[in-house]
Amino acid sequence: MSCIIQALTHTPLLRDYFLSDKHVCQFNNDATRCLVCEISRLFQEFYSGNKAPLILHKLLHLIWTHARHLAGYEQQDAHEFFIAALDVLHRHCQGNPPSNGDSTHTCSCIIDQIFTGGLQSDVVCQACNGVSTTIDPFWDISLDLGPCPYGTSKADKTVPTSLADCLDRFTRPEHLGSSAKIKCSGCQSYQESTKQLTMKKLPIVCSFHLKRFEHSNRLHKKISTFISFPEHLDMTPFMSNRRNNNNNHNGVTTHPTDINNRYSLFAVVNHVGNLDAGHYTAYVRQHRDQWYKCDDHMITRATIQDVLQSEGYLLFYHKQILEYD
Repeated sequence: MSCIIQALTHTPLLRDYFLSDKHVCQFNNDATRCLVCEISRLFQEFYSGNKAPLILHKLLHLIWTHARHLAGYEQQDAHEFFIAALDVLHRHCQGNPPSNGDSTHTCSCIIDQIFTGGLQSDVVCQACNGVSTTIDPFWDISLDLGPCPYGTSKADKTVPTSLADCLDRFTRPEHLGSSAKIKCSGCQSYQESTKQLTMKKLPIVCSFHLKRFEHSNRLHKKISTFISFPEHLDMTPFMSNRRNNNNNHNGVTTHPTDINNRYSLFAVVNHVGNLDAGHYTAYVRQHRDQWYKCDDHMITRATIQDVLQSEGYLLFYHKQILEYD
């Protein structure tokens, strides 16, 4: 849990929100019941200059109260905790729904402002080339590390070695096959199709989950393959308006409009050890180029080389155009 708190406390816009007392408590400022008040208190304490370790017991209790599936004393998955924490904060921070009952209303709470992006799914009928498009919100992108289990091409059998490889495969068209036919509105019959995921809207903070834990009926294992990831990331090749026209890229573009799609790394969560006996550590960035390694209560200086050579489980990138100290 502490490594996720480290990542959240080093998210600039989230820091500014909680340090500016913008939260309106639903429990009459009773921090013993309000998770957001407790998070706000932790932010205030973290940035007060007090070097004493943060006490997270009350926060843990409140998260257990609002996310019962996390309750217990066994080690929790950092990714599961991250998503649960965002969900609870989202539910407690969101404003009132529109008075007209419009269900298409987009939440404008601080969590959605920072972490929510839009994932576009295009399903193309192989008979008539008709396209069915849906756009769904996401807080993070989970990326497979092993060979594609259902792929038939050489590229599908290749194991990714970099974040760019993972994103390339994530946004590559996938043939759904005869066992997953869709009802085509144009053909008015069930047809084979291809599906492609692309980024329609990028969030301020792009969070990537490298799926290192493999669970099946027969197997439970950790994938320790080294996946390289950059300090600076350009998401332009994976955008909906670019990916459909260009499935081959080198990860670098110079188009002037790409500035909105450029990110800088600011936090990395790692899992140390094996599946049954391990723990989480984090690297976080302060200011522009100062990195620290957080291992429970031990905080030590680190270099960007230390960060980029780490195994990587959760990667957090911030939009460069909105970055500031």
